[in-house]
Amino acid sequence: MMKNTALTDIHIKTGAKMVPFAGYNMPVQYAGINAEHETVRKAVGVFDVSHMGEFILKGDHALDLIQKVTSNDASKLYDGKVQYSCLPNEDGGIVDDLLVYRLDEKTYMLVVNASNIEKDWNWISKYNTWGVDMKNISDRTSLLAIQGPKAAEALQSLTDVDLVSMEYYTFQKGKFAGVDNVVISATGYTGAGGFEIYFDNAHAEHIWEAIFKAGEPFGIKPIGLGARDTLRLEMGFCLYGNDIDDTTSPLEAGLGWVTKFSKDFTNSDALQQQKQAGVSRKLVGFEMIDRGIPRHDYPIVDVDGNDIGRVTSGTQSHSLQKAIGLGYVNTEFAKEGSEIYISIRDNKVKAKIVKPPFYKA
Repeated sequence: MMKNTALTDIHIKTGAKMVPFAGYNMPVQYAGINAEHETVRKAVGVFDVSHMGEFILKGDHALDLIQKVTSNDASKLYDGKVQYSCLPNEDGGIVDDLLVYRLDEKTYMLVVNASNIEKDWNWISKYNTWGVDMKNISDRTSLLAIQGPKAAEALQSLTDVDLVSMEYYTFQKGKFAGVDNVVISATGYTGAGGFEIYFDNAHAEHIWEAIFKAGEPFGIKPIGLGARDTLRLEMGFCLYGNDIDDTTSPLEAGLGWVTKFSKDFTNSDALQQQKQAGVSRKLVGFEMIDRGIPRHDYPIVDVDGNDIGRVTSGTQSHSLQKAIGLGYVNTEFAKEGSEIYISIRDNKVKAKIVKPPFYKA
């Protein structure tokens, strides 16, 4: 059975094209991916991302558990701070990437990918030898991402929280659209600035309508998952299941910055050895020189046609008017400026390695 979010009926009435995604019935587009992409880059758009998972970890040893299962150093968090991290597996790969919110010294919220909710829950539970109180609140929590340069202006009338002064990767709990205890987070997956707000499903329709009423003077529009993917790819952000998965090391994926060897965590010894030895392949960004659009799993080859890697994500960038992608290549081809070729229907199509983000505001 496919799951619905609390806003599915509204999306259908609005004319969204709905698709199955991570077990949910989700809007992929409303007016069209390019138009929605541009709305977020230039004004403000609203994504229903309520399919994401949320876990609450609470107790004297909540931080100990998080430190054990995540690669980043959660001891650096303070109340109201958010951290991007990974759950490493025992084989050098990644169970999932996630956000860690510190609600208070003994209470944390973990935000995980929709397709991995059960897998992540079981993985974290396996290491919970401290008896940390764990609650999976995914099914009762709605999450909206309001993204774009006009997001703060569009939302400010709905809350007393000073949105403009919120620092990136911080959050506050407050009243929003008359609803108490809403988590307002200055995070996002688009590179366009904005906020993610978490609240109980019971308030979903009221909050959705309030946002669109307040945002009307700013050209606010609903945005589907299609534009979310093109926006995140322009920033070079990883998508779990495409660019990172159970077989990709965080070091190969360029996530060394969230892999902190100042503490002991799952598989940290093996990852530290890998860091010292060096990785044999790396996740790189590339842009097409010749005409052609790279797609997931297309082979990457050298000038002689030898296989040197695989495309993990690719698209025609609306903002840049050129085709871009991410992929793993053998380390000797990972240097910025290197020429590579994408094998598209058995044709070698020239590209070059560039350093993400592709889009620079």
